[in-house]
Amino acid sequence: MKQQKVIISQNIRKALDEAVAACSHDRLLVLVDETTLKACWPLVCQCPSMHDAQLITIGCTDTHKTLDTLSFVWSEMQRLGATRHSLMVNLGGGMVTDLGGFAASTFKRGIAYINIPTTLLSMVDASVGGKTGINFGGLKNEIGVFNNACCVILDTEFLHTMDRENILSGYAEMLKHGLISTKERWSQLVCFAPVTSHITSEMVADNVSVKQHIVTEDPTEHGIRKALNLGHTAGHAFESLALERQPILHGYAVAYGLIVELYLCCVKTGFPTDIMRQTVAFIKENYGRMAITCDDYPRLIELMHHDKKNVGNTINFTLLGHVGDIRIDQTATEDEIKEALDFYREC
Repeated sequence: MKQQKVIISQNIRKALDEAVAACSHDRLLVLVDETTLKACWPLVCQCPSMHDAQLITIGCTDTHKTLDTLSFVWSEMQRLGATRHSLMVNLGGGMVTDLGGFAASTFKRGIAYINIPTTLLSMVDASVGGKTGINFGGLKNEIGVFNNACCVILDTEFLHTMDRENILSGYAEMLKHGLISTKERWSQLVCFAPVTSHITSEMVADNVSVKQHIVTEDPTEHGIRKALNLGHTAGHAFESLALERQPILHGYAVAYGLIVELYLCCVKTGFPTDIMRQTVAFIKENYGRMAITCDDYPRLIELMHHDKKNVGNTINFTLLGHVGDIRIDQTATEDEIKEALDFYREC
């Protein structure tokens, strides 16, 4: 898989023009959703490189990360005359970069694409690392491929377009990166006020560096890249359950998943209780909780069985012995998972 270039931008228009110029192409397509068309496209549409761009607009939110939307994007690419030498720019959050990256990676057996993440979540997680895909059969990211963008342009100017909930959604992934890296980084994150304080480009760059380091070492998730799944086995189950009821933002699901999995860390791998409780308190204060009952446990466990990390009939987790002490391929019994879900409900 080709190396991915990450650009920390202080001038999005200049960075975009340079990135497009570096990718030889015959046609330029820009994928946006209904939200980024209004809030983010005006920030870049006057760039010289965008004058001949052709827009493809899709619905917003994860409910549109589907095969039907993907088919629409492919059809629009055909209609607009895209060839295997065309270039796609994905301007949006994680749904846009995931789906747009998959569309580009499969159209004509693959065309080049650039990601411009416009949400905090997509800046620190979704747009970096080469994962592309869609939800399918009620399951998160069930269909997709690994394929790096030519480059990813990160510019915190877009964060001014975001509401409180979406800032918090992205911050949950930042918190996860702190837990899998160093105690200093974790401490800074749990002592920060993500809603009332300004998230700087330096904070984003530092956080992205955690993921970049891991992805470079294990680009296709056969080993240490599984560290990035901390909070996600339970988190994706929460997210999939919510899709059946009232959808929640991905980062909120990850935050709830962190509570469940940090409890398992304490019980199974000796993670410090004080760090777990401080992290849980931060999550409770900022994210509240998704209401579940004991009756939801069988469905949540069923959804965990669909996690891509699993081998056979076991449910695999990424756990921690301490901040930065990563233990991949850990298992838990259904009774242990139910105990962790009890903790989530009662904490």
